[in-house]
Amino acid sequence: MTARLLACALAFAALPPGSVVAGEVAAGSKIYRTFCSHCHGAKMVNPGNSSFDLRKFSETDEERFRTSLTKGKGAMPPFGKKLKPEEIDNLWAYILTDGKD
Repeated sequence: MTARLLACALAFAALPPGSVVAGEVAAGSKIYRTFCSHCHGAKMVNPGNSSFDLRKFSETDEERFRTSLTKGKGAMPPFGKKLKPEEIDNLWAYILTDGKD
């Protein structure tokens, strides 16, 4: 059992920065469908409204994403009190997939 835990820890440590784990992406996809898709479109394909195209975020935009999400921006309401930190992490993991979950 200890050897398995060590192997898992080493595998996660070996992931390059910006890597995402499939479980985080799946959880983020569910959060996206619940809170974001009605404005930002299914799988982040903008439905023709004035919402920001989330596929434009790069790995270096994480702080901007988190600030906009938690505090709101423009017509987007703040979600900082609705989403837990781990849910925001999962949503960011999904955003990095460009909707290809």
